[in-house]
Amino acid sequence: MFVTFITPASWLRRLKPYQWGARVYGTPDSITGPLILAGIARRAGYHVEAYEELNGTFDMDRLVEKTDVLCLYTMTSNAPRAYELADLFHKRGHARVIIGGIHATALPEEAAAHADQVLVGEAEGTFLDVLEGRVADKIVHCKPVCDLDSIPWPDYSVLKTPVKAADIMTSRGCPYRCSFCTTSRMFAPYRQRSVDSVIAEIKHYHDMGFEYMNFEDDNFTADKERAKEICRRIIAENLQFKETFFFGRTDMANDPEMLGLLAKAHLNWVLIGIESLNQKTLDAVNKHQSIDDIRRAGEACREHGIQLIASIVVGADTDTHEDIMRTVQFAKDIDASKLQPAVLTPFPGTPVFEGYQKEDRMLVRDERDWEPFDMMNATYQPKNMSPWDLEMEFFHAACSFYDRRGVIRMGKVFGPAYGLTRYALALIARLGKWGTWMAGAIGKGSWYYYLRHIPWRYASEHENDEVGRELRRLRRKDDAQEIATTAAILAVLVSPLVRHARHARGRSIEHGLSMR
Repeated sequence: MFVTFITPASWLRRLKPYQWGARVYGTPDSITGPLILAGIARRAGYHVEAYEELNGTFDMDRLVEKTDVLCLYTMTSNAPRAYELADLFHKRGHARVIIGGIHATALPEEAAAHADQVLVGEAEGTFLDVLEGRVADKIVHCKPVCDLDSIPWPDYSVLKTPVKAADIMTSRGCPYRCSFCTTSRMFAPYRQRSVDSVIAEIKHYHDMGFEYMNFEDDNFTADKERAKEICRRIIAENLQFKETFFFGRTDMANDPEMLGLLAKAHLNWVLIGIESLNQKTLDAVNKHQSIDDIRRAGEACREHGIQLIASIVVGADTDTHEDIMRTVQFAKDIDASKLQPAVLTPFPGTPVFEGYQKEDRMLVRDERDWEPFDMMNATYQPKNMSPWDLEMEFFHAACSFYDRRGVIRMGKVFGPAYGLTRYALALIARLGKWGTWMAGAIGKGSWYYYLRHIPWRYASEHENDEVGRELRRLRRKDDAQEIATTAAILAVLVSPLVRHARHARGRSIEHGLSMR
């Protein structure tokens, strides 16, 4: 049996410029779930190949011809591409299609319209029975795995697309349940692997030659004593990587011993959801942190040499443009190495989605509209800005953070190499804003054109207040700025043609004179 695993990518993420930008921002990795299931299938004796579309391409005709079972992993933004691949393999090939992942877990009936079977939840305990036909239900509800040590590690031997960082999950779920989070609902309850199991997997990746590693736990430092023990073992057994990334929370600042161990173990990149400096917003998303917690976390990371990726939420009902810019400035003030602005995205299955759907605020028209659900796009009607203004707010945050002054400062703090990376990120943010603005202005049929032209349902509430005036000022500024950028780009493109025409005309005149 020929079993193929594909983690799809939306059309934007399959474009080479986007993939180049992704490599500037971070090290290419691969989602662990499909590789765990792929390893189970390989050890059962089947021929297995796995592909991550974000990181590379594959021979579609070959896979359609050879694949007996196609396994597709869905997040909300890649669900339309997964359905497209499922339909294509059904039409052109003979494969049985199995769809799983976070989106399929939230909306199994939707996925079932394109699949032979849908796996809901954690599939490790059920997958082989489904693959070999012992479980034939259309929608298979899988039970959570209680003993995480029993789950095999991701099998990188079957991965055919390039990867530079190994991913490891030492736990599943999160003891917190932020109202916008999907993973804490798919991976429930919160469970942990033993420290011995974690260290054995880390050693395995070390021996494989990986230089980069990511802890993919929703909150690696949720159990501080356990996190410290893992770090002690890494240090004692010389298992440090060149760089290691992890997700943390602001409360890690309250444990100096843990911060010291994280630094010594080379866990030197952390993403912390500071979200907002507006306490009303923090309370609204059930974040369980205060503004003072955020400030202490920034200072603590800087003191211990841990580079901070500051994640902020854009578009909460309680936030205005000024609140967002204040949060961005705070990220700059604490020397955050990177900013990850995330448009508040109401993912299916979360309380935010259910609430906005009841209020008729969602912009989704059909299943094709799941593609913008990547935390970079407006997908609902906000209360303090229009959907288009929210889209631009994402770029206001990115362009404000990745500015010229930040490039110079970060180059001094972290070295010239990072200064160049910061410059590249600034260029990417600026081009992304221009491209989005152009699509909104002339890209009829695109999501951005839809956002720019859909009526804002709360416009009348802000017609004469300060919020409304500020939004109109920002839109005029954006339009003027992007028109000027368009003119500059056209000038760069046209000038070689003008020079060539002048040169050709000059040669023609010289030739005419020489013939006299």
